[in-house]
Amino acid sequence: MLLNFEQSDITQTRCETLLRQIAAQLTEQQTMLATAESCTGGGIAYAITAMPGSSAWFERGFVTYSNLAKQQQLGVARDLLVRFGAVSEDVAAAMARGALEHSQADFSVAVTGIAGPDGGAEEKPVGTVCFGWAQRDTEARTACIKFNGDRQQVRELSILTALQGVAELAQQPASLPGHQHKTGF
Repeated sequence: MLLNFEQSDITQTRCETLLRQIAAQLTEQQTMLATAESCTGGGIAYAITAMPGSSAWFERGFVTYSNLAKQQQLGVARDLLVRFGAVSEDVAAAMARGALEHSQADFSVAVTGIAGPDGGAEEKPVGTVCFGWAQRDTEARTACIKFNGDRQQVRELSILTALQGVAELAQQPASLPGHQHKTGF
């Protein structure tokens, strides 16, 4: 059992299926993944590392819960955080790019959101989660989703959505010359 999903065994099964798919894709491509997490608090990295053999394709995880951590560990510009707020597609994209810049990974996923029960506002209610997915030498893709549910449900759905995006990105990589592991940004 990779995660303890209280809400739905379907969500857990979907995560496990996605993780097997991602593992096969990244192993075949000889590429690595890094995570940059805020509201999931390392949950994506936990799910990945619960899978035997993940060291072949998982490079590292950053848990950057505070704005300062986002700045220090991922190089997210303070100006971006002030202008758009931590829960924004701009910051999620910067987190995804920062995870690549500060690792040897080829792909990254970033998650920043408001899991609740507090912290929401009218323009960004509880359950708002923004995602960034990036591959070296390409533009980051982003999405912002409003999930319904309690804190645990929002975090679980965020993990699932993050993994879905990684699977899609790894399925159609922009450029993998010779499928070799690249180490430079």
